[in-house]
Amino acid sequence: MNLSNLLQMQGVLILIMVLGLILGKQGTINPEGRKLLTDLVINVTLPCSIVKSFLVEFDVGILQSCISIFLAAIVIQFLGMALSHVLYPGYDGPRKRVLQYATICSNAGILGNPIAEGAFGALGLMYASIYLIPQRSFMWSFGLTYFTISPSRRELLKKILTHPCIIAVEVGLVLLIGQFQLPGVISATIQSLGSANTAVSMLLIGAILAAVDLKHMVDRHTLYYVFVRLVLIPGIVYLGCRLAGLEDIVTGICVLLTAMPAASVTAVMAAKYHQDAPFAARIVALSTILSMVTAPAWCLLFV
Repeated sequence: MNLSNLLQMQGVLILIMVLGLILGKQGTINPEGRKLLTDLVINVTLPCSIVKSFLVEFDVGILQSCISIFLAAIVIQFLGMALSHVLYPGYDGPRKRVLQYATICSNAGILGNPIAEGAFGALGLMYASIYLIPQRSFMWSFGLTYFTISPSRRELLKKILTHPCIIAVEVGLVLLIGQFQLPGVISATIQSLGSANTAVSMLLIGAILAAVDLKHMVDRHTLYYVFVRLVLIPGIVYLGCRLAGLEDIVTGICVLLTAMPAASVTAVMAAKYHQDAPFAARIVALSTILSMVTAPAWCLLFV
């Protein structure tokens, strides 16, 4: 099994984040710049990235062969939601909302494809694409409720349904199920903007970290989250898949993709909705760094 793709992707994320940190320390990315980058990610690059992820070939035969991974992914998302409500009893307010969102949303959307392909080849890459459909849908529906506060359920529902990322999921599902082909210039534009999302997001996280005392990045709160994200959740998923008798490749995809670090968009959302953005940036940074050890370790179960 070749883990070079995974390690390279993790290294790229960290280097871009360090660049954002340097630019933030220099003042090149100031508070106004962070706000601009936040709006750019939420309203442009992230929606394009979501639509881009749905531009895959998908027919009835593939649907039948991927039904187990799709259902398993849905169960895992509900598991994450349940855990997010019971694992943080001592936390209140903005920090708890950050932890809850980061529990149901991993960085599998960025790191998932390289690790799946490195571990299981082309078949693993296809399964990873299917696995990510429920996660993307959950993170921009249920996940958004952790940050969006409205006076009524109707107003909250309106905010969710009109969110750029939710609209992107809806468009993506239509394109996926109907297998519609976008005009070449539109498709190329969406893919180009979507490809920029990772770099812009990690620059923003680095800029947010510039205002944080890095000596406090490692503390009992960040370490506790890292244990939950990188060890506890994939461990529960591994046992559940084995008890359910799922085939090895399905188990492997589910475990490896749940063992990914906190979604980089966690810090973006925290900044957008005025939650604890510095703490969000710290857990994204620390979990990404430590996943360079834990992710390959989980891979060894399936060699």
